[in-house]
Amino acid sequence: MFFKRQFWLALLVSLFLSNGAFASTSTLLVMGDSLSAAHNLRPEQGWVSLLENQLSESHPDINIVNASVSGETTQGGLSRFSQLLTEHKPQWVILELGANDALRGYPLAQATKNLESMIEQAQKIEAKVLLIGNQLPQNYGQRYTEMFFNLYKDIASKYQLAYVPFMLKNVALNKDLMQADGLHPNKDGQPVVLQNILPALQPLLNSKKTAEK
Repeated sequence: MFFKRQFWLALLVSLFLSNGAFASTSTLLVMGDSLSAAHNLRPEQGWVSLLENQLSESHPDINIVNASVSGETTQGGLSRFSQLLTEHKPQWVILELGANDALRGYPLAQATKNLESMIEQAQKIEAKVLLIGNQLPQNYGQRYTEMFFNLYKDIASKYQLAYVPFMLKNVALNKDLMQADGLHPNKDGQPVVLQNILPALQPLLNSKKTAEK
């Protein structure tokens, strides 16, 4: 009787495994500032939660950890990054930081160094990185705004990263999609932000499925 129970137990486990019931999950870590932390919105209205909803159908094995903090700088992100990598062991990292450095007038060279340090840490554990760029309001001056915008392009080229030049494309200049502060998308702008990010993110996520075949 004992061996019969063992046989049926082994068979059930085999069936569950073949159906993916115990399939291991993979982690996508989002490191961002208020633009990824649903600033002044309910968390479920932010683009990260919208992404999570979409992936629950297309990539149900992916768990999203949103470590974004409003007001975060590249230095603050760097100080938390190592622990987050150790804790969550992500397969993918979305890196969306730097705007607060520029808005506060911090040296862009230091912001670049901080971003590169996070990228190198992620690549050391073989996590794929998606770098999210941004733009500054024109009142910061043409030279400074161009330097800030090109910062992301240069880093993406140096490390051969997937890259979104401007996450607020078709959003930032549309008052119907922005909050009153003129800096953060409202709930109607969040889906547009997600659509700006998805074309660069989806190939990274799908590459795991391709590798597993």
